[in-house]
Amino acid sequence: MIEGAVNGLYEAVVPLVLRGAAGEEREVHAVIDTGFNRFLTLPPTLVRELDCPFLGVTRVLLANGSEETLDLLGVAVLWNGEPWDVDALVAGATPLIGMSLLDRSSLFVDVHVGGRVVIDSAR
Repeated sequence: MIEGAVNGLYEAVVPLVLRGAAGEEREVHAVIDTGFNRFLTLPPTLVRELDCPFLGVTRVLLANGSEETLDLLGVAVLWNGEPWDVDALVAGATPLIGMSLLDRSSLFVDVHVGGRVVIDSAR
């Protein structure tokens, strides 16, 4: 189980441990984005710190209807204590958790500032 809280911007935020190419780990606070259907986005500074392997580029359709080409990288996420290799898009300043990372999980959000956020996963 992963637990977090709703922040002052009404974002559901949870701690997420990422493992880089050389095995170094970094805990970040990631926002759950139910409108994002991929695994994860990571900011460029974090990608450099973790030395994530480059997998290629991909075209994405943004919420505003525009298309962009973004770098695609590999990263390990410690999900309920187990490493899981996922694809991450390089974008933004805040890590985002998408619906593919939440696949086969239950998400509970008590929507108020300071409210509880729980991800319960069968993985």
